[in-house]
Amino acid sequence: MTVRVARFTGLANEWDECVRSQPHWTHFHLYGWRSVLERVFKHECIYLEARDSTGALVGILPLVRVRSVVFGHYLVSMPFLNYGGPLGTDAAVRALCVESIELAARDNVRLLELRSRQELATDLTATHRKITVLLDLPSSEDALWKKLPAKVRSQVRRPQKEGIEVRVGLDQLEPFYKVFAAHMRDLGTPAQSLAFFSAIADAFPSDIRFACAYLGDQPIACGCGFFWGSEFEITWASALRAHKQLAANMLVYWALMQRAIADGARVFNFGRCTPGSGTHRFKQQWGTRDEMLWWYQRSEFPNSVAETPSPDKGHYALATQIWRRLPLAMTTRLGPSIVRYIP
Repeated sequence: MTVRVARFTGLANEWDECVRSQPHWTHFHLYGWRSVLERVFKHECIYLEARDSTGALVGILPLVRVRSVVFGHYLVSMPFLNYGGPLGTDAAVRALCVESIELAARDNVRLLELRSRQELATDLTATHRKITVLLDLPSSEDALWKKLPAKVRSQVRRPQKEGIEVRVGLDQLEPFYKVFAAHMRDLGTPAQSLAFFSAIADAFPSDIRFACAYLGDQPIACGCGFFWGSEFEITWASALRAHKQLAANMLVYWALMQRAIADGARVFNFGRCTPGSGTHRFKQQWGTRDEMLWWYQRSEFPNSVAETPSPDKGHYALATQIWRRLPLAMTTRLGPSIVRYIP
């Protein structure tokens, strides 16, 4: 079937209805992310539609242009997030990929990257350098607890014995950010701004979950994620290094699993990671299964492995070491102006 690709000029509900009709849709395909990225980062959002001969919307592709002198020029679906890429019929997906390739070539883009969770009908090269890690949830909290490995249950009990409690809700946004910003500084990585998370909460108040673990009145670990369809994904998680021995992050994950079951989720998604990394091993201990990601690329350097900038690789590694030693107030202030160009 012939399809026509153009910039999307319709209403948000038409876009979202198309998204939710697809079996592999994710929260990051929803139209509300456009306002978040435009409002916070001022990046150009190139949201593409594919329509059939009757005018019906049969495919979508959210693309975002991220461009800077230092890091380069990228078209990504979706930047700063785990998934994106085109959704729709095979014909629509092919046409949307062709249009994105032509746009990247026309604009001399360093890297086009479509972050898909499934194999696509396209000639673009796929990389599997990232995976996501999933835990199938039973219908009850008690059944999940019995399903968890004994070592994990012990690690969850440890912070409980120390009197640590977890609170979940929109009111945990600022405590979450306090822990998140400190954790990212300790990793040597610029953190997203509080404004970014506030904008997400404004756009998706019913979907987002902020969770914080407290030692007395002090937040010491946190998580943030999204509920969509029958799935919950924890997208950001952090813990203060000074309280590492308490394993408060384990209690945060457990609390979000409890909430996910209560919300009706059947899958707990631990988010993306690099295969074989320490983060991957942390996720595996819960009794999870890996899901390979299909990130499709077109690079201006066709004979080399291309990827978006990573603060811990190459010539950025020295900057990472310096960043870890800077005062928290400085990194919190300066970080958002840097990370907005690292998709």
